[in-house]
Amino acid sequence: MNAKELLTLTEAGLYCPAGDFYIDAWAPVERCIVTHAHSDHAQPGSKSYLTAAPGLGVLRSRLGDEADIETIEYGQQVRHNDVTVSLHPAGHVLGSAQVRIEHKGNVWVLSSDYKTAPDATCAPFELVPCNTFVTESTFALPIFRWRPSQEVFDEINAWWQSNKDAGKCSLIFGYALGKAQRILSALSPDIGPIYTHGAVENLVQQYRAAGVDLPATKHVGSTARGTIFSGSIVIAPPSAQNTPWMRQLGKVSTAFASGWVRIRGTRRRKSIDKGFVLSDHADWDALNEVVRATGAERILVTHGYSAEMVRWLRDNGYDASAIATKFEGELGEMQPAEADSGNGEMQPAEADSESGEMQPAADSDDDDGGAVPTEPAVAEGDPA
Repeated sequence: MNAKELLTLTEAGLYCPAGDFYIDAWAPVERCIVTHAHSDHAQPGSKSYLTAAPGLGVLRSRLGDEADIETIEYGQQVRHNDVTVSLHPAGHVLGSAQVRIEHKGNVWVLSSDYKTAPDATCAPFELVPCNTFVTESTFALPIFRWRPSQEVFDEINAWWQSNKDAGKCSLIFGYALGKAQRILSALSPDIGPIYTHGAVENLVQQYRAAGVDLPATKHVGSTARGTIFSGSIVIAPPSAQNTPWMRQLGKVSTAFASGWVRIRGTRRRKSIDKGFVLSDHADWDALNEVVRATGAERILVTHGYSAEMVRWLRDNGYDASAIATKFEGELGEMQPAEADSGNGEMQPAEADSESGEMQPAADSDDDDGGAVPTEPAVAEGDPA
């Protein structure tokens, strides 16, 4: 990226020179637009922040009461110097946004993390036409194709009911912001009580304050000593696994909800009883469809299988390049977050995936024969 670009990569993150602001800066800056409140996109210390109005509560929980946070509604336009900025739903978590920036008729859209699948806990993804599209690529391999969400939710409720019948507590692990609330929204309260880990409960309250309708929950930490949890379901972040906190739950069956469960061996490595393939990121087909539908002549790919995605896009006639950022996608659900070196330079399309990204095994948990396709399984010449 050169100085004439609408966005350029710096040591502090993605910077818009014409507008003099950063997007999801990973170091303190003067002005920062925040796409959503996950920790790899929302770092404390900047002088001022701009975010979508629905995400104010969860972002405040992340940045603290002292942070100077301004909000705008989805679609509302603001001016920074000669640049027009607007935020549009990304469908990722509550308040998540794509950033549209326009300067002298040139339109860029930075997607940040997004999904196109329906989600009762956040605004649905909005397609935003542009000249240059900056897309995530967390699950940009053809083995990553998601089943309809409702099918997964039905399986979760059936697993819970089965555990109840066996006198067990159901403990499901999912990212505290977004995944946990999405799971909660789909649970059947008639099966039994629903409990939450403290890290989840705080954010559940922020979702409720934003008007999201969720089943009633009880914070595990607020229960009386000796509470019996058999027959109930508990939602907790992955970091709670194998901690003393779990002992109070008694006999448990554990599960993990993540797109990474699509890879065989994930359940074994996580030492859990059940895996549910449920991601808050776009799958392979959705990534390709969004790229096509934006009408963008140029595609910049970040965080995930960026090298693989760039090669595929180039093979299908796109002007595509990869950007090395410090965003992690859903990596934090698999292992402790480890930011890459982030030297601020553009990486060639032939480079390996960003350091710390999980590479797929040669087979998967789904009933598709287990083989990883050597080529994307879509029509040649049409990335959708």
